[in-house]
Amino acid sequence: MESFAMDELGLAGQEGSCWGRMGRGKSSYDDTVDYKSKNLHAERRRREKLSSRLLTLRALVPIITNMNKGTIIEDAIAYTQELKKKVEVLTGMLQEMEVTSSEEEITTRINEIGACEEMKRCGIKEDVQVTTIEGDKLWIKIILEKKRGRFSRLMEKMSCFGLELIDSNLTTSKGAMLVTACVEGALGETFTVQQTKELLLQILKGI
Repeated sequence: MESFAMDELGLAGQEGSCWGRMGRGKSSYDDTVDYKSKNLHAERRRREKLSSRLLTLRALVPIITNMNKGTIIEDAIAYTQELKKKVEVLTGMLQEMEVTSSEEEITTRINEIGACEEMKRCGIKEDVQVTTIEGDKLWIKIILEKKRGRFSRLMEKMSCFGLELIDSNLTTSKGAMLVTACVEGALGETFTVQQTKELLLQILKGI
């Protein structure tokens, strides 16, 4: 009986051991499946992110020769290099324009200095003369230093202050500009000789 009982116990022990091993094997299998499943999800997310970025890249590049991944990347690289070349060309052009602009400014400044010196050498000074010709019309004579854009600014300022030019003439000589014109007040406004002279002198100081 004892032997039978021991045999039973031994069998029971073996069965328990077998079931234990089977249980451990199942747990290991479940862990492996779970690990593989996580890897698959991670790989799927990576592929989806890559596909999304490729679509964005394809939308940014104007010319795509083929829709596969390798070609999209190659076309994007080529397009980037093309843009880089354009940037270099435009940068060079901008630098040339800046140099040209600086040279023009220097030339203009030299000319203006030359005009001023020539006026002094010839004894010419800036001056304003105003006389009445008929009714409210006035005849003006302005001598001013020859500077780039100064005549245009003079006309603009006179218009802003309400002086309307009926007729005007511009001549340049010996570094100076001579402006003669017939003017009257805009919108029927009346200007006296003294008012007009003071106004023109004020304008000359500002231009």
